Amino acid sequence: MDQLAALRALRKVVELGSFTAAAEALGLSHTAISRQIAQLEAKLGSQLLNRTTRRFALTEAGKQYYEACKQILDALDAADRAVSDHQARPAGTLRINAPMAFGTLELAEWLPDFLARYPELQVDLVCNDRIVDLIEDGFDVALRLTRELPDSTLIAKRLATSDVLLVASPQYLARHGTPQTPQDLLAHNCMTYTQVLRPQDWTFIDADGVAQTIAVRGTLQANTGIALRTAALRGLGVATTASFIVHEDLKAGRLVKLLPAYALKPRELYALYPHNRHLSPKVRAFVDYAADVYRGRRWD
Repeated sequence: MDQLAALRALRKVVELGSFTAAAEALGLSHTAISRQIAQLEAKLGSQLLNRTTRRFALTEAGKQYYEACKQILDALDAADRAVSDHQARPAGTLRINAPMAFGTLELAEWLPDFLARYPELQVDLVCNDRIVDLIEDGFDVALRLTRELPDSTLIAKRLATSDVLLVASPQYLARHGTPQTPQDLLAHNCMTYTQVLRPQDWTFIDADGVAQTIAVRGTLQANTGIALRTAALRGLGVATTASFIVHEDLKAGRLVKLLPAYALKPRELYALYPHNRHLSPKVRAFVDYAADVYRGRRWD
């Protein structure tokens, strides 16, 4: 017996005053309604309705059970509506993981506007430069800047491309000279980003598409591009860094782009989120908003 269906049948019979009306309202036959209530009475071991050929009346036990039945069904309907409403609009807490530099310099810039658009949403932003397990660590979505995504069951939506640039300050170049070829970097203090597979190996591609890799050395390595940017601004050495980190410094002349005839492989910005049959509105809203922010955007 489907007890929930039987509860709904009992309620409809009482509220509409007849088995026939209840059957029509529920899209069932008169016989099916009668069977459900009879099975419910058998399960309870108590008669709920006194029936005659033309009418019925609730027994004393039936009155008590009917009142409890209404409360249960009303609470269940309210819970269904709450979930339906939650699924219809972004609400609740959205947990986001992002790289330290990107979360600090980029995401924090447009996140307030995103939250202003969705006032029922709260964001828990965690910035770090380690690769987290979204499901195990309880994140709804992650932003990744990478040259290659590992195989996973996550959905990956590409949002933008961030060039990787070779930069140094004018003060450093005045003291040590400006490199003209990748090979010249062997004579420079090269600061490295450790969140890549081989930090000391810098691969340059010339205009003909020919690649050459230089094994550089330097006095600073860091797991965040912010630290490398700051050190470069202070004149410590040469750094490779994402364009979104230094594009304002380049415009202002605080840093200089080196080896313009050569390219470093760019990094792609992705939004990653678990593969769910029903994508929650809060994740969909965030990913769509981020896609709009970076549609056609460049850090030049």
